[in-house]
Order: sequence, then C-alpha cells, then structure tokens
Amino acid sequence: MKKLLFAILLFSFSFCQAQNVFITSGKIEFEKKVNMHKEIESFSSGDNSWIERLKKNLPQYNITYFDLYFDSTKSLYKPGKEVVTTGMKMPEWFSSPAADNIIYDNLQTGETVSQKNVFENTFLIKDSLRKIEWKMTSELREIAGFQCHRAETIIMDSIYIIAFYTDQIIPAGGPESLHGLPGMILGMVIPRMHATWFATNVQVTGIKTDIIQPPQKGKKVDNKELYNQLQGAMKDWGESGQRNRKILP
Repeated sequence: MKKLLFAILLFSFSFCQAQNVFITSGKIEFEKKVNMHKEIESFSSGDNSWIERLKKNLPQYNITYFDLYFDSTKSLYKPGKEVVTTGMKMPEWFSSPAADNIIYDNLQTGETVSQKNVFENTFLIKDSLRKIEWKMTSELREIAGFQCHRAETIIMDSIYIIAFYTDQIIPAGGPESLHGLPGMILGMVIPRMHATWFATNVQVTGIKTDIIQPPQKGKKVDNKELYNQLQGAMKDWGESGQRNRKILP
C-alpha cells in the first residue's frame, strides 16, 4: 500500500513539473495579415470608382510570414516562407515598406539593430529599445497551443496596439521589436494599420540560435534621418502613407 501511495505521489509530482516547463529558446512563425480593402479605402477622395474596381480585383487580405528566432536574452525577426498567390498580384507601390525588415533585439542590453529596405535603398539603424507602458487585461486567448493574456498600449502618442503574450515562453520579446511584457508576445493587432500578427507555429527543438546576430548590411542612419526620408517619400500617400510613416521608424 505504501509503495502504491509513493508511486501515485511521484507521478503527480512529475506531472505537475511537466505542466510547468518554461521555454527559453526556439523559433516562432508569425502570419501577418493586412486588410488591403480597408487600406485602399484610406486613399478615397472625390471619385472613388477606381477604388471599387481595384477592390474587386485584389484579395481582401495580404498575407506574409515572418520568423522570430530567440534565446533567453536576444531575438532575430526576419522574413519567413514565401506565399504563392494566384490572380492579380499586389501592386508594388502598395506593398508594405516593412515587408523585408530584419530586426535584432538584445533584451539584456536594451539595444536594437534594424535592416530596412525603403524604396530600393537599404538602411541600417541602431537604437535603444522603445520603452513601452502596458495595460494588462483579464482576457485570455489560445494562440499556437499557448494560453495568452491580452495587454494594450499606445506608442508614438497615437498608435494603439493590442498584444497577446504567454508566460510559458520566458523572453519578453515579440514581432516587430515589440517587447516589455511578462513573456513572449504571440499575437499583435494594430487597428490603425488594419494589420494582425499571430503565431502559427512554435518550434523549441533543433533550432540553432547562433543565427541570432545583428544585421550588417545597409547605410548607417539614425531613426531621425530615416524618418525624414520616409516623410519626403510618403507625403503624397494620403492617410495610408501617414500610418506607415509613423510605424516604421
């Protein structure tokens, strides 16, 4: 009887330990989805018949994938698998300027290094991670098999962001250099950009974390210089240009 009781207690302890496994390194695949019909509508002015014609020929959502490699102190966010599309392709002038960005974050030193391709030019930006103040909520959501908590913030005075993080993945990082929550961000929504990022797969074995290195390619600039160039390039893009211009730097 004592042996049976001991075995039950040992199993219970082992089960509880297994339920509290925390992840410190791996690779996360994110699906980014942009509602292009909403984006197109932001160009409206005067005669909008061309907008309706364009909407009929374009898919409602533009979907791209990104990979986030991470360990306990740093991460590398880069373009992932390509999406094979059928029918009319998205016009180049309407593609997101952030589609090819590579972002390295060091959560220990507070440093971020970004390689950004903007209108056929490649820039390399070194800066400090943005300080983000989060408001926690009680909402829960399952993403890629992980229970996630909802949090909200406003950056750059007016950009409202919703994030979903899990405390089962310890590093406090996320897509697009978003960070500062008690665990990894697996979901993000920016209503102003009609865009969402959600993890579709989390891989924790067989990942070589030596890939997590800062990008090196591009003209070295600071955020202010890059912002001025974007401001000049996007000044005639209307509301959509204003949104992208504020997000990118």
